[in-house]
Amino acid sequence: MHPPRLIYRTLTDHGPPKGRRKGFAETDYAGLLDGAHQQLGGPIAVVWDNLNTHRSTRMQQLIAAWEWLTVCPVPPCAPEFNPVEAVWAHLKRPLANLAKHDIDQLTALAKTRLTRMQYRPDLLHGYRTSAFPE
Repeated sequence: MHPPRLIYRTLTDHGPPKGRRKGFAETDYAGLLDGAHQQLGGPIAVVWDNLNTHRSTRMQQLIAAWEWLTVCPVPPCAPEFNPVEAVWAHLKRPLANLAKHDIDQLTALAKTRLTRMQYRPDLLHGYRTSAFPE
């Protein structure tokens, strides 16, 4: 089994244009998945919750077209099975009482902390095993 990897992209929202959803859209997820595939050079498995963007027709078509991608859906009533929840908890804990001047400073700090997590396979493995006990 390969060690877990944390690959991420950030989206700094300075106020979405009218008519655009807040947060990642299908094209953002497609870019992230394709970038992860290029970086890893092989098949990938993604654990996804039931966000409407993850379940959209457009996203389902992309998933079906990429034979290298396996999507493992998390049951709607079981967020504890989603290892990303542990990543978010670890990321947000030290940011809780931190004052930053603007969103760009906060984004830079979040990127720094996510990068640190990338170099801790023991931590990432813990997130995975807490969600999927062996």
